[in-house]
Amino acid sequence: MPELREIDRDLARDCWYDVTAPRGAGWPALDGAVDCDVAIVGGGLAGLSAALELAQRGLSVRVLEAGVVGGGASGRNGGQAIHGLACDMPVIEAQLGLDDARRVFALTIEALDLIQQRVATHGIACDWQSGFLSVATSARKAGKLEAWAQRMETVYGYPMRPIAGSDVGRWVASPRYHGGVHDPRSGHLHPLKYTLGIARAAAQAGALLHEGSKVSAIEAGAVTRLRTSRGEVRARQVLLAGNVHLGRLEPSLAPRIMPVGTYIACTERLESGLAASLIPSRSAVCDTDVVLDYFRPTADDRLLFGGRVSYSTLPPARLAQAMRQRIVRTFPQLARARVEHAWGGFVDITMNRAPDFGRLPAERRGAGNIYYLQGFSGHGLALTGMAGRLVAHAMMGEAGGFELFSRLKHRAFPGGPWLRMPALVLGMAWYRLRDALG
Repeated sequence: MPELREIDRDLARDCWYDVTAPRGAGWPALDGAVDCDVAIVGGGLAGLSAALELAQRGLSVRVLEAGVVGGGASGRNGGQAIHGLACDMPVIEAQLGLDDARRVFALTIEALDLIQQRVATHGIACDWQSGFLSVATSARKAGKLEAWAQRMETVYGYPMRPIAGSDVGRWVASPRYHGGVHDPRSGHLHPLKYTLGIARAAAQAGALLHEGSKVSAIEAGAVTRLRTSRGEVRARQVLLAGNVHLGRLEPSLAPRIMPVGTYIACTERLESGLAASLIPSRSAVCDTDVVLDYFRPTADDRLLFGGRVSYSTLPPARLAQAMRQRIVRTFPQLARARVEHAWGGFVDITMNRAPDFGRLPAERRGAGNIYYLQGFSGHGLALTGMAGRLVAHAMMGEAGGFELFSRLKHRAFPGGPWLRMPALVLGMAWYRLRDALG
């Protein structure tokens, strides 16, 4: 059985983002022994965001990426930057209480603002488009969605525009939906362009980035050593931001996240009138099903559509054909549109879909100077940026929001490494049936 990273790399071969965001020369692999203040494992948005913040504060930073920067979920996701978390806020309320749950939610909104600030400050051209639509696939779900939106306004002070079933067709030209809500503050962007922009900003601030530098071992202590095939980094503090691709590097973290395959297709460029008619507001769209569909227009008038998932590491057969069927089910008017690209990859979900941030206990890893960010659960495009900022502040003695998130408790997936995936497959089969029944 190939390693997860190999499967992930194969799934990325036909990614539209890679065609439309040239990488340039890239960054050199680590070569030799070096010292730094902070070593970061993982060149996705969480790690790069932390590197940017730390380098701007004058710390010496090394980012070690096993593949290429933005080569994982950060650079090839659905591009939707949305308020909140992957879990509903009552999950957070149950653990932290309402006041701190409000603080958590406020940080997710600040995460959206942070994207705008970084785009403007660093001149990142990433096709930002404001607007997000949450839509319901049945009348019953539309009622639940409306009640949820009312509670978010009443309890969290976050208003969204309700869309009645009779009006939803004017927002999304599909027969599938029975109601929705519109959030003008969330939106969507080209994730690889954005990720590469953050990487360049971190490098310009003084961080040193290394691609092709897989960390094979960590020796913790007052100064922690990270070894790669060609070198070694000695760091006072370490951030583990590799998510599902950390593998066995830190065994205590792996059981709390599950790699879930998620898949996306991109159509050919559509005639401008047809493209404009699908989603007149050009918002990102996501339904409320457990096994959900999500889609958005691209800046060059394609439809980018995600939705199929797998709860094993087996890649689906005939991916483009399967995704095209989902597109036509939602938009019958695209029956003749070609799917030009189809790709996938793995996201890191937790049992309760809440993010998992923290610091390894000193009794396990020596000095207690190893931090981690994981468990974004498919809702990380905005939150990863804020997570990087929060952990950077924590490393500099400004705990704040990081300590708030670190109070969330997480359980390991049941069944151990061999049985947890089959158990999840059976569980999600039940949710698919429930979605189909409305």
